[in-house]
Amino acid sequence: MSSANAQTASDMASISYSLAPDLEKAVQEAGKNWDSAQSTDRLWKKDASLWTNTDESKWLGWLDIVDQQLSNISKFKALAAEICEDGFTHMLLLGMGGSSLCPEVFSITFGKQAGAPVLLVLDSTDPVYIRSFRARIDPAKTLFCVSSKSGTTLEPNIYMQYFFDETKKVVGDRAGHHFIGITDPGSKLEGVSEKMGFRRLYHGLASIGGRYSALSDFGLVPHAAMGLDTEKLLRRTATMVAACKNTTASQNPGVSLGLVLGTAAAKFGRDKVTLMCSKSIYDLGAWLEQLLAESTGKDGRGLIPVDREPLFPVEKYGKDRVFAYIKFAGDKDTDMENSVAALEKAGEPVVRIVLNDLYDLGQTFFQWEIATAVAGSVIKINAFNQPDVEASKVATRELTTEFEKTGSLPAEKPILEQDGIKLFTDQANADALLNGGNTLGAVIRQHVDRLKPGDYFGLLAYIPMFPEYEEKLQEIRKQIVNSKQVATVLGFGPRFLHSTGQAYKGGPNSGVFLQITCEEPEDLPVPQQKYTFGVVKAAQARGDFQVLADRQRRALRVHLGKDLSADLDRLRDLVSAAVTH
Repeated sequence: MSSANAQTASDMASISYSLAPDLEKAVQEAGKNWDSAQSTDRLWKKDASLWTNTDESKWLGWLDIVDQQLSNISKFKALAAEICEDGFTHMLLLGMGGSSLCPEVFSITFGKQAGAPVLLVLDSTDPVYIRSFRARIDPAKTLFCVSSKSGTTLEPNIYMQYFFDETKKVVGDRAGHHFIGITDPGSKLEGVSEKMGFRRLYHGLASIGGRYSALSDFGLVPHAAMGLDTEKLLRRTATMVAACKNTTASQNPGVSLGLVLGTAAAKFGRDKVTLMCSKSIYDLGAWLEQLLAESTGKDGRGLIPVDREPLFPVEKYGKDRVFAYIKFAGDKDTDMENSVAALEKAGEPVVRIVLNDLYDLGQTFFQWEIATAVAGSVIKINAFNQPDVEASKVATRELTTEFEKTGSLPAEKPILEQDGIKLFTDQANADALLNGGNTLGAVIRQHVDRLKPGDYFGLLAYIPMFPEYEEKLQEIRKQIVNSKQVATVLGFGPRFLHSTGQAYKGGPNSGVFLQITCEEPEDLPVPQQKYTFGVVKAAQARGDFQVLADRQRRALRVHLGKDLSADLDRLRDLVSAAVTH
């Protein structure tokens, strides 16, 4: 095992690699091939032939965005001053996927800034979760940011209807003054925002897809609004942009990372990218998940990001992982440091990235965008489309349309019901799961036993994204890794549909999925619509499952009752019994 180092200047995040000799040799070879084909130049010239030679050149506007934003920095400063002057205590961003994940990273990483509003981010259709956000704000003192690239995305539009209605109840005809929007030029949201009297509208670029939009207005308007120094972020990011133009792959922090990830997956079957983010920047993994999964997970190939998985001894990990340790220099985490050191000592591939300043997040965004594009080239896929995300949206739309016509979602029959818990799946999965017995425990055991080396286990939870529920789901992940030695992922629905859902459906067929839904304790109407938030969430879960089944994924849905906490404990116990039988 040896170590290779790239750029380590003090004004830039450092990156180093610890790779076993066979992988290091393959990466060096890939670097030579990359350089001899002048691929870095071709990337910056937006040459679609680096990927599948279809429409990739139309989606590379993010390469030039930092300079463009610096030349227009005054608009961000003006927004920050205006918000401060108007005395807003909260800014609530209403978005999904690429429109919400970067602002969430800023919100959680930096926290409240003096004299500026608290930034909250809503990206769930769960009625209980939405009510919890309503309870945290006073609409009279809140600025709402409707963030939607296309302007037609279902979730931001129904959030907007609900919170506009709530604001109107408090401030009357001035409700529009509490709303701003971020959208692409010419989108439906442009017309809607004008009609509703939004105080301001900001524009993305049509040439930047949602997951690459962190440094466009979709990321930077919320950054400025929460009182952060957006010019500082961009100037630090410009250092990384310059480094990523280096035409020698080994000296280019974005290209070198992409070649490691792409080569490890394509040649060594190491397609699980385990993200280990230190405590100050732990939410960065949520943004990286979307970038990696949605960009690369298609055509039966791709990188499966593994975020927030508990730490384990080296022997519990399969030989299908690359470990990315991303650390803020000020953090001290002995357990994580020891774990990473043990992985390196065992010859597992480890990438270490150290941020010297929290404002280096912009550098990290850009470095990983370059790396993801490069990995996509190595894997030989289009890194900029998301065909299976669209499939889920279509399936959801069909179900909500059915509800509008008939007043109910289509009837469905469980394959098993016991003690208030129901199991659902398609016929092919049912045939595979019911031959081991017809009790809850037997079916779940049969499902878990489908896991084999190189697979991963996915918990797809359409429940409120509260910490206490996440802790219970993390316990299930621990049980699976301990017993099966496979990677585990956890996504809260519907937000993961706009993120990792693409890889689960379009990437390698190595996932074994347990979708979790529940009875709604109290639903929430959507103003001006026949359907409710609960109906939308149910349609999204069913549409998601339908596409998983259509793609012949190994999937089971467990439907819990209204006492969600108790039923999650029961589910954990059922999994525990399944893996210890």
